[in-house]
Amino acid sequence: MAVYESGKAYAGHVLVIKMLPNSLTTTRVGFSVTKEIGGAVVRNRVKRLLKEIARVVNIKPGWDIVFIARRKIVDADYHQLNKAVMDLLRRADLLEQNV
Repeated sequence: MAVYESGKAYAGHVLVIKMLPNSLTTTRVGFSVTKEIGGAVVRNRVKRLLKEIARVVNIKPGWDIVFIARRKIVDADYHQLNKAVMDLLRRADLLEQNV
C-alpha cells in the first residue's frame, strides 16, 4: 500500500496516522489493528470507535489516511481516543477550518 511506503507519519501514545495525498475529491480512511492489541472483540471495538470518530470529524478532502493502533489503545475510552485523533489530525493539518 502506497500510504505505508511513502506516506508521512505522525505518532501519538495510542495511535499513529500515516497519510498521503490522493487525486480524488474525497478522503479515504483505513484502520490497522493487529492481533497484539487483543482478541477479535477488542480489535473490533477499537475499529468501531475509530470509525465513529473519523465519521464525525471534518477532514480535508483529497487524502488517504491509515490509523494504526498501538498497544496502549486498549486502555483508552472514546474521549481519550477522540482527543488523540484530533491532536494527530491537527498536527498533520488535516482538519477543515471553515465548518
